[in-house]
Amino acid sequence: MSRTSLTTVVLVVLVWTAMMSFGGVAAETVMLYPNIFGDPPASLERAREFLVAGGPSDYFPPLGATVVLTSLVATVLAWREPRLRWWVAAATAVFVACEFLFSVAFFWPRNEIMFVDPVGTHAPEHLRQVAGEFVAGHRVRLVGGAVTAALAFTALLRWVRATAAGPAERVGAGRGGER
Repeated sequence: MSRTSLTTVVLVVLVWTAMMSFGGVAAETVMLYPNIFGDPPASLERAREFLVAGGPSDYFPPLGATVVLTSLVATVLAWREPRLRWWVAAATAVFVACEFLFSVAFFWPRNEIMFVDPVGTHAPEHLRQVAGEFVAGHRVRLVGGAVTAALAFTALLRWVRATAAGPAERVGAGRGGER
């Protein structure tokens, strides 16, 4: 596989996974969050009962790891392409900062309090505060996912335009170069 083909494949996978991640976060925001965080602590207890067979923690960590890995590979492949380099590097940086590092530092401790610690461990006021912080912080993740997907898509679009056949090769090549 040529470097151009490999770069194209990696960029397509990056765009696909980044958009899946953003779409998942957006769907979670609209469908799950009103139910999970609508009336803590009662809504948190209902969420624990409902999210037994699977939940966001089954979907986002493997997908996020795929986005990080793919974005790092795409950054390495794109580094020699000035028209692409900073778009891919920015997508990587935004995702790592907003989706990974922010999640580890901000969301994981709050997830422990709301969904891992035994029910009754924390006062209702504390659970309401933590749920409110979680929902407010979620906006960072939502915006970060949107920005990552947009940057990755822009990089792919720029790459396709740069590597596509020129106008003379696509149209009119058989007509003696007339336009």
